[in-house]
Amino acid sequence: MSAITPDTVLTELHKAADAVASQAARLTAGDVPAPSELPGWTRGHVLAHIAGIANAMARQLEYASRGESVELYDGGYEGRTKAIEMSAGHSLDEHRADLSAALDRALRAFDALDAAGWQVPIAYRGGLVLDGGLALWRELVIHGSDLGTGRGPETWSRQFCGHLFDFLSARVPDGQRFLLQPLGLPPVTIGTGGRSTVISGMVTDIAAWLAGRQPSLGSLRASAAADDVDLPELLPWPSGVPQTNVPQAK
Repeated sequence: MSAITPDTVLTELHKAADAVASQAARLTAGDVPAPSELPGWTRGHVLAHIAGIANAMARQLEYASRGESVELYDGGYEGRTKAIEMSAGHSLDEHRADLSAALDRALRAFDALDAAGWQVPIAYRGGLVLDGGLALWRELVIHGSDLGTGRGPETWSRQFCGHLFDFLSARVPDGQRFLLQPLGLPPVTIGTGGRSTVISGMVTDIAAWLAGRQPSLGSLRASAAADDVDLPELLPWPSGVPQTNVPQAK
């Protein structure tokens, strides 16, 4: 799987931000407190989280540009959760304003980067600015689908799904190996264990399942030794926040 370049990340960030903003523009006041696709979260929670992660990633870049480091969320995981709960009940106009400001802030930070800037260390996962860009891309696309406004996983691009195959290989349990067989595309193997399971279907359905979302095209099939089996259990989503006896991040 070819590496994704900074230019690609920047292009995709703008596309994903435009898509989320467009979804927010179509919401009504009654949509905000309605359930999202994430259990226990309203659309207001999702909007608050998208704004929060956009601001958090912008802050990573702003500190990195000064040669400084800062945790992803002010107050860590507890700070993240508190901010989402405090903002979830905002009015539609407040959500739109917060989202617009956060997306603009993040895109300005990424647009200002030169080639060297993408390789500057940040606190997020102990990685680089490029890792932060990939993370924000994931957050915008996946949580955009979580809003439940008609842009489900079936809208995810082939390139995005390929990126998820790579990133979410961390969810393969020890001792297992998954042979992903997206219809019409080359197979991809993730995991290094000795017990193999074949996961076949549309590329977006496979990516949605790996991401813990409901596949929207109904094409998934799992098999082992040529027999149909249940889809395997997955490890938790790899969190970007240090885990110290706190729940796994969505």
